[in-house]
Amino acid sequence: MDFNLTPDQLDLKTMVHDFVAKEITPYALEMDKEGKMYPGLLQKIDEVGLLNLVVPEEYDGPGLDAVTIGLMYEELGKGCAGVATSIAANALAGYPVVLVGNDEQKKKFFSVINEGNLAAFALTEPGAGSDAGAVATTAIKDGDDYILNGTKCFITNAGLAEIFVIFANTRKSAGIRGLTAFIVERGTPGFTVGKEEEKMGIRASNTCELILDNVRIPAANRLGREGEGFKIAMKTLDAARPLVGAVSVGIAQAAFDTCVQYAKERKQFGKPISSFQLVQAMIADMAMQIEASRLLVYKACWLKDQGLPFSKESALAKCFASDTAMKVTTDAVQVMGGYGYSKEYLAEKYMRDAKIMQIYEGTNQIQRLVIANNILY
Repeated sequence: MDFNLTPDQLDLKTMVHDFVAKEITPYALEMDKEGKMYPGLLQKIDEVGLLNLVVPEEYDGPGLDAVTIGLMYEELGKGCAGVATSIAANALAGYPVVLVGNDEQKKKFFSVINEGNLAAFALTEPGAGSDAGAVATTAIKDGDDYILNGTKCFITNAGLAEIFVIFANTRKSAGIRGLTAFIVERGTPGFTVGKEEEKMGIRASNTCELILDNVRIPAANRLGREGEGFKIAMKTLDAARPLVGAVSVGIAQAAFDTCVQYAKERKQFGKPISSFQLVQAMIADMAMQIEASRLLVYKACWLKDQGLPFSKESALAKCFASDTAMKVTTDAVQVMGGYGYSKEYLAEKYMRDAKIMQIYEGTNQIQRLVIANNILY
């Protein structure tokens, strides 16, 4: 067992760390306040090669392994979870194409991402969150085309993306057996962006609803077979969940570093509060939880890279790391007191950003069911 990172992994980790320190962290509070990335940031992100991390080499991508991507996402999470979420959504949308896309679909989809554009994965609907089988968006076959109708909600990058993976039902009776995945491009007649969400956290990311009104697309845009959508969605989420864990570790680490520095400098009763044992106990607990989370993320990513089963470990990593992010950020605010609660500092932003990590890409209640099912059945 070797815990050493390769020279290439260290170089990429350092590159992202330096980029985040220069281009993201100094603007994190401003982007949080404005509810969007600052002008020009997306282009800078593309220039350093962070938008197409899951694109295979044969389609002009970097072809990176999951462990390396996880290392990079942790660094992004330290800077701004909203920006990290926007970048990660490209991976989430890209995985279904990696998994089941044919050569033409891969060329089409990945060329859009390689050109510096955002993508979006659209599964969630007003009546279908954890219950993917409740997807009500329909896809009716009409000759060599499909006609899509329905509404998606809480879709990351929806207002900015140029290409989408949309899940719709090809069966009148609905249910998971009719769930099917399609590639849909921005500008397709009848395909529009609805309201933008005003969010508690990850505010630099764009989150909107999508409206499909008699959207006609060629059958060639169908990913996999009819009815294969549920399987595709679950495999996609298995691949993406460790990356949510990685961003969660980044959030937790950033909050931890902030509160440790504060504890060393803040004096009460004539001495730094870091000398108080109750504060020390909180810091020790935070350190243990972060390190355990990081190792769970690494293991899930490593198993994926080895081609071994990793569904349980993916859920473990996502669930534990996001729970840790919520606990650590809450404790960081507590250690920092009024300063932690103030919007002048990043601590409260970390806390708000952490919450969504327990919710999206499968709530942590669902993760616990996935873990239990893998153990018991």
